[in-house]
Amino acid sequence: RNARAMGVDAIEGDLRMGCDPKLKDFPYELNAGFLVDVARRAGQAIMEVYEGHEQDWGVQLKGDDSPLTKADLSANKVICDALSEAFPEIPITSEENKKVDWSVRKEYTYSWCVDPLDGTKEFLKRNGQFATLIALLKGSEAVLGLVQVPVTGQTYWAAKGRGAYVRDAQGKETRLRCREFDEKDEGLTIIVSRTHRGPKLEEFLSRYSNPKYIQLGSALKFTKICENEAQVYPRMAPTCEWDTAAPHVVLSEAGGEILQCGRCTGEGELLEPWEEALGRNQPVCYNKESDLNPFFIAYGRRKN
Repeated sequence: RNARAMGVDAIEGDLRMGCDPKLKDFPYELNAGFLVDVARRAGQAIMEVYEGHEQDWGVQLKGDDSPLTKADLSANKVICDALSEAFPEIPITSEENKKVDWSVRKEYTYSWCVDPLDGTKEFLKRNGQFATLIALLKGSEAVLGLVQVPVTGQTYWAAKGRGAYVRDAQGKETRLRCREFDEKDEGLTIIVSRTHRGPKLEEFLSRYSNPKYIQLGSALKFTKICENEAQVYPRMAPTCEWDTAAPHVVLSEAGGEILQCGRCTGEGELLEPWEEALGRNQPVCYNKESDLNPFFIAYGRRKN
């Protein structure tokens, strides 16, 4: 069966059927087509602002000095309204919502983890490298994820045990599978941040033989690994759970992984040796007391 046929089958019906057992007790019908449509409508809300005049973007600075625009808020409303109506008992954690205390969150079985506009700084640069991220968590594990790219209309989505797919603006779907690689291979493609380079990252990069580097914003870095345009993405700078939960599911279901490589402070200070942390082979986890991620390495499908 070709990838398109597999994709069409995958997006239809209730995702609780034929998926990983972790999804079977989700208390509502879980339809991928509905969720892809929610992500797409959030992307359209972003594009309405993006294609307008910059003086109408409503740019302001949040408490941590990160930017916020009308596009963030508009997309957040689209997503939260749709999820609340369809899944009224499932709480939503969003970058743009009021934070919920850990004493409440630690009791969550299922919850949504949302970044309505990942890459606001890229949005402000008008380079198109931003995305809408929606993930479903079960406890501390991300089990369903959508990465919607407003500028291209593509939506990457995956559910645990169901595979990973990309749906283009015309509705054509393709299965995503990472090709196997060996870390000893010469000339691997590694994604690096434009702004976050430092001695720890240089140490990590020294493991590789004549790698090629590409730079990209937001969660699009993970999609490039899913599409075999890169093999490794090291992140040795602070991120939050909503930045990675959705692409984590897509990459994992495509055959890749995201491994912890050291707890850090919000200022980016490493609190343990990164080599030791990476050697534990522990995936990044979610709905923690702190919403701060550890440093991490995202890989495609590595040879054992």
